[in-house]
Amino acid sequence: MKDIMIRRAKLVETDLLSELRKTKSLDEELTRAMEYSLMAGGKRLRPILLMAAADAVGVNGEKFITVADALEMIHTYSLIHDDLPAMDNDDYRRGKLTNHKVFGEAMAILAGDALLTLAFEVATRQKDVPPDILVRVISEISTAAGVSGMVGGQAIDLRSEGVHPDLSTLKLMHSGKTGALFRAAIRSGALLARADDNQLDALTQYAEAFGLAFQITDDILDVIGDAKILGKSTGSDAKKDKATYVSLTSLEEARRYAREAVDSAIDALKIFGEEADFLRELVKYLIGRDK
Repeated sequence: MKDIMIRRAKLVETDLLSELRKTKSLDEELTRAMEYSLMAGGKRLRPILLMAAADAVGVNGEKFITVADALEMIHTYSLIHDDLPAMDNDDYRRGKLTNHKVFGEAMAILAGDALLTLAFEVATRQKDVPPDILVRVISEISTAAGVSGMVGGQAIDLRSEGVHPDLSTLKLMHSGKTGALFRAAIRSGALLARADDNQLDALTQYAEAFGLAFQITDDILDVIGDAKILGKSTGSDAKKDKATYVSLTSLEEARRYAREAVDSAIDALKIFGEEADFLRELVKYLIGRDK
């Protein structure tokens, strides 16, 4: 599993830079700001999930790397904006200074805006996919990135600082802020590979459980993780008085929720054979990660 992740992450790195450099920009500083965050490393988890979902349906997911690139651009834009002083006000991301610390707040905002809009241009470059399927996938991604998904979840997150919402509100927030783009990645891979309804439903259930397990683990790592390994500061949720699975329950209870989510994700894949083994191993690896 790790070998596949490393190989495909490198594939995404190479293709992302190629797609970025196909685009003519009116301003070199803006391009440098975009590239600074886009090429700063990271797990490239969303593109990898898209490819793995297609693999599970029986199609080589690497065929759909262009749409996978678009997802990573959207994710990177969200990180740039999330780090801004008006949002989480973070100084480091992936072990490097955040975008606004290097290029200034205004340019960082524009770099995020540019990556978001470029993502949809890039998605239209995907080859060998029928137009109706590609339109459905782009709709899926745009919905996940918007007010009923990631941006909506971020809005709840902002309003929840110091308020301590109940667990159901926390789940709603993270299903948008974190889970929506994972769901879009996995469903997009399935749709591009022409999954049938049963396969799509099963992969959607997997995606929702995966997103929950990922977020709970993130909350746990903010409490017990090593900042040097994570590449960002820890303890920031407590400092900002943010609601998390740990703060609303306990460290042990959060770990239990994460294990249950992993079990649900694996159970969702029961209709698949060994072609979905990567997805099974990935979600098990998830709760033991240190970054």
